[in-house]
Amino acid sequence: MRSLTEQDIRNSFINCSKGEAKRLAVPRDLDERPWGDLDFLGWRDPGAPDRSCLVTERDGRLAGVTLRFPSSQRGFLHRSMCSLCLTTHPGGGVSLMTARKAGAAGREGNSVGLYMCTDLACSLYVRGKKVPESGASFEESLTLEEQIARTAGNLSAFLDKLYV
Repeated sequence: MRSLTEQDIRNSFINCSKGEAKRLAVPRDLDERPWGDLDFLGWRDPGAPDRSCLVTERDGRLAGVTLRFPSSQRGFLHRSMCSLCLTTHPGGGVSLMTARKAGAAGREGNSVGLYMCTDLACSLYVRGKKVPESGASFEESLTLEEQIARTAGNLSAFLDKLYV
């Protein structure tokens, strides 16, 4: 992924208003991100413990989405495998994240959910740049390039559902 500016990020959101996008907390360490190892930029909003954001390139343009997840994991079913990168995590390392749909459907309250790495570091887990807390991982028969393509395909399928 190419490096992004704060303005690029704010202009990319498809499932919130321009005013909401303007108020989102954007990471301050954009210059320090390992852009060559990222398939998407993901971060948790420090001002809103139940909100995360994700920005990726899609069809030659940026697509950003705001995501919600339970701020208290108690009482919620935990899955231990991320549906994007297929990384396994102990405890709360994977959360059900929901994104409001784009357009009229989103304004009516429709959303789509997916189990994702809570820290949104899927790109780094796939590449072995970050190791899950448990330190365990599946031995894959796919090449690294195929694993990256699978993760990108899973993200694309999730984003497709936001436009419907």
